[in-house]
Amino acid sequence: MFVGDEVGLDVSFEVARARLAGLASGGWLSSASDDAYGFGVAGLSRVGALGVTREVRVQARELAEREGSAGLAIRWEVTGPGGGLFPVLDADLTVHGTGAHTTLLTLAGAYRPPLGALGQALDRALLHRVAAATVRNFLSRVAAEITGHAGPAGTGTGPSSMPCTPEMS
Repeated sequence: MFVGDEVGLDVSFEVARARLAGLASGGWLSSASDDAYGFGVAGLSRVGALGVTREVRVQARELAEREGSAGLAIRWEVTGPGGGLFPVLDADLTVHGTGAHTTLLTLAGAYRPPLGALGQALDRALLHRVAAATVRNFLSRVAAEITGHAGPAGTGTGPSSMPCTPEMS
């Protein structure tokens, strides 16, 4: 399954690039992931999926740069009891310069639901919405940290412009 979101930032590309690199090296991404995952788990709890773990591990490669963009390849996975019941997300977190003082922050990733056909059915019915909301919340937190503006704690950046669609086989 594919998942993604984007948000405009009111900082220059140079500032966004430097701050994104700092987030990756300082362990901040793990904290933001824990918070965003907790947001997603709260949504699952409302539909009856109780007793899930809240331990998340984020791995990020060093910042890669191209002309006008910079990004991190990240892997986000749930660890601890019940961790195997959750998909692993592999994604690119990227900043693109869009103007002298504006930048676009995007997250584009893919995950494979666990539990085979049952997991895929659950994902189509409900879990893809939880994944999209969790990614949106995470991206909102990253955007707030890059810009220095307070971000909404329980919401995201708005509807994703990158729809969640079934993975092509």
